[in-house]
Amino acid sequence: MKITRLALPALVAASLLSLAACGSDPTNTAAGSDDTSTASASGGTTGPIVVGSASFGESEILAEIYAGALKAKGFDASTHLDIGQREAYIGALKDGSISLFPEYSGNLLTYFDPNATETSPDAVVTALKSTLAAKEPDLTVLTPSAAEDKDSLNVTAAFAQKNNVHSIADLKGIAGLSLAANPEFKTRAYGIPGLAKVYGITGVKFTGIADGGGPATVKALTSGKVDVADIYSTTPSITANHLVTLEDPEHLIAAQNVIPLIRTDHDSPEVDAVLDAVSAKLTTESLLQLNATFDGPDKPKAADVAAAWLKANGLA
Repeated sequence: MKITRLALPALVAASLLSLAACGSDPTNTAAGSDDTSTASASGGTTGPIVVGSASFGESEILAEIYAGALKAKGFDASTHLDIGQREAYIGALKDGSISLFPEYSGNLLTYFDPNATETSPDAVVTALKSTLAAKEPDLTVLTPSAAEDKDSLNVTAAFAQKNNVHSIADLKGIAGLSLAANPEFKTRAYGIPGLAKVYGITGVKFTGIADGGGPATVKALTSGKVDVADIYSTTPSITANHLVTLEDPEHLIAAQNVIPLIRTDHDSPEVDAVLDAVSAKLTTESLLQLNATFDGPDKPKAADVAAAWLKANGLA
């Protein structure tokens, strides 16, 4: 999940493309070498670290966070933003145009292994590391954060209180349950079929709204047209409308933890320590706040939003 984050096995969140700047050629930025190179774990040099981003605000902010944290520890780090879809930035990683990228674990796994079935956070990361080692040995992933940007089922606070609903499992048995989501939710494994298979929730009245969990979907939920809505978990409208994101104890929806994807020739224990410290602080709630700030009336730059977060979390 729109180049959905959910459909990010092939793409990256196109419904947020309006937050991005114009596209650019990722091959224009080269990760060269100079006297500031940093020793790597293998005894070579990492060289300058160029952090890439996709063409939406959250990715740009995360890239600036990675670069800012590295610079604060003395690394020669810079950003190359707005590269575009996954095919483009994976290509840039492979050819060395960029060195590091903030990725999403589940979608990255299914990009390299379309037949992957893992959904829980640990299982996804384990499978991802194994898949990269076998198929892309020049790339690896580091420690994931708790932050996830993925499809999530949401209800209003009033509905949650009235029906004592806290998780997807609690929806079972609610008569006449109605749900709004992208049209493909009707047939996808994590959608209507998955609700029945995993949670035993049947008889759902489905409304397809093709806006990627955007304003029309939110309006359908807040107006009472539907009981439940599929909205990406770091969308500012969740907090703005005091929605309740339902827990998914059976991992129906595959984990999409924010995770650093890095070239192995730029990886080192020192780099890992910096990025692990970032991942330790990143939560879904913090991504929600970062996105809300970026999309706020002042329209700050991604670098400024990132710098404020780094300072607030003692990483700059």
